[in-house]
Amino acid sequence: MAIVGRPVARHLDDGATLEVTRTATDGARNANSLLHGAAWRAAKALGYWRLVTYTQDGESGASLRGAGWHTPSRPRAGHGNDHVTRLLWEAL
Repeated sequence: MAIVGRPVARHLDDGATLEVTRTATDGARNANSLLHGAAWRAAKALGYWRLVTYTQDGESGASLRGAGWHTPSRPRAGHGNDHVTRLLWEAL
């Protein structure tokens, strides 16, 4: 399952962007990549231009790369819980 909604960050809440806030799988191979890909296709079908999500520093982001997402080359300063640096991933 994937939960997608309006972006948490106010500067991203522009009416053209959605955010994947949670995903969960039963551990099936490539399930997370499939969820992110499906979320992006659904967002585009609804007229959205951008879908974002975050990974914590130290997470590989393999499922996002597998779904065709990319991340800017610069790391994002963390402002979330636990003061963990997070990386912004975008599907455009």
